Amino acid sequence: MERKKRRYFPDEFKRQAVERADTSGLSVMDVAAELGIHETQLRRWMRQFGRSGTGPAWRPITQAQGPSPADLAAENARLKRELQRAKTERDILKKAALIFGAATR
Repeated sequence: MERKKRRYFPDEFKRQAVERADTSGLSVMDVAAELGIHETQLRRWMRQFGRSGTGPAWRPITQAQGPSPADLAAENARLKRELQRAKTERDILKKAALIFGAATR
């Protein structure tokens, strides 16, 4: 069984490939297919040479903005008040159930 020979690409070729992906308006996948390389290889070169690529992303990068510490503290205080109110209502209902349960016997 013969092993596949590893392909070597000079830095100039890599830079030109990254430049093509950045300026052509084509997706990274299309540019990689044009050059006969795998998409992940081209993306690795893009990271290596500090480019992000302007074509559509294979997987969109999304990062939700988290709530601020002040918002978290306010939400925590609101939930504590709500829990205290629910406990108070529960205790009142328990007492009422005991009173009406004893009266019906």
